[in-house]
Amino acid sequence: MLSYRHSFHAGNHADVLKHTVQSLIINALNEKDKPYLYLDTHAGAGRYQLGSEHAERTGEYLEGIARIWQQDDVPEELESYLSCVKALNPNGRLRFYPGSPLIARHLLRPYDKLNLTELHPSDYPLLRNEFQKDERARTEKADGYQQLKSKLPPPSRRGLVLIDPPYEIKTDYQAVVKSIQEGHKRFGTGVFALWYPVVLRQQIKRMFAELEATGIRRILQIELAVLPDSDRRGMTASGMIVINPPWKLEQQMKNVLPWLHKQLVPTGTGHTKVSWIVPE
Repeated sequence: MLSYRHSFHAGNHADVLKHTVQSLIINALNEKDKPYLYLDTHAGAGRYQLGSEHAERTGEYLEGIARIWQQDDVPEELESYLSCVKALNPNGRLRFYPGSPLIARHLLRPYDKLNLTELHPSDYPLLRNEFQKDERARTEKADGYQQLKSKLPPPSRRGLVLIDPPYEIKTDYQAVVKSIQEGHKRFGTGVFALWYPVVLRQQIKRMFAELEATGIRRILQIELAVLPDSDRRGMTASGMIVINPPWKLEQQMKNVLPWLHKQLVPTGTGHTKVSWIVPE
């Protein structure tokens, strides 16, 4: 369908959660000298202008990154993520927001590799231009799900696969499970991080059941809700499903989520959750 543009939603509460988890996983991978692959299946444009018509129309970033990026009491778990935001906004004005590819570029080391795919005809040229001088990066206008077959396993046998589809069509919820199953078959030691929106809770429950049925072990759920579940249209929560999470990630997210929830949801509605869908 290719109608989804992340520029409307950049820097919202879902991005804050997703990019916090992403940065903590990358930091954990950086603790070993051995190189690794960062594979982004739905990379988007890379960088987003928060003064653009798209971002201003929704204003979602005002209830997301704008609430936390200059706070004084930021937990240490957020420091790497926020350093990426500050690097794009050195004059102290929040003008740009880094998508997941830019966060990876900021945190990866010179000898690690980035493989970034995007299909949208407007976003792909922006992504390609953003990374054309980065020798570590390869950008492709391609189906992100196919990358889990063609690019795995990486020669280093280490890596993070970030899967962040737009969920424009209901079959995306099944497609991500099938793709993870394919990818895990080829790269059982890799870290797979899947973002999901909660629009209808039943869809998420079905997806979890299908993930359990794959037989894959070590599946961690991390969720941040800003509103109670609802039957009405609109995202009330979002989450990350992490397969083979670094050993510190569960506790790190338990530490940081209450602070994030308090800052992002002053009214106190919604919830936070860190739990195992499938343990060891």
